[in-house]
Amino acid sequence: MRITQGTFSYLPDLTDEEIRLQIEYIIKNGWAVSIEYTDDPHPYNVYWNMWGLPMFDLEDAAPAFYEFQKCREAFPNHYIKINGYDPSPMWQAQRVSFIAHRPKVEEPGFRLHRQLYSDGRRLKYTLEAYATMRPEGQRYQEE
Repeated sequence: MRITQGTFSYLPDLTDEEIRLQIEYIIKNGWAVSIEYTDDPHPYNVYWNMWGLPMFDLEDAAPAFYEFQKCREAFPNHYIKINGYDPSPMWQAQRVSFIAHRPKVEEPGFRLHRQLYSDGRRLKYTLEAYATMRPEGQRYQEE
């Protein structure tokens, strides 16, 4: 199973050159670049850890790409995404977000958890990542 979140998620993984070009696109549009990482890419987990601070007013992609590489070195078994935030008054929102790095091991996917309420008439379904059955920081280690 392959986690599909954000822009480009259905495409093959981007190369370093393609990632750098996407960062250049973000900068060309005047957006801020931020880098986030997690080992729990659940669709409802919108609170990823931020790597450093958002980078506003960049003129070159090199500093942002350098920070991405440092994050990838520090967290090789985590998901890393790059975001482009538009600070303009009409938007003030994230305009682009894509997964730039994935763990090298196989993505275990999710299981559907079914819960029957006490009245016997209602069901609740939730998704649980198989990876979260392991402790944080060890979720994507090779066996």
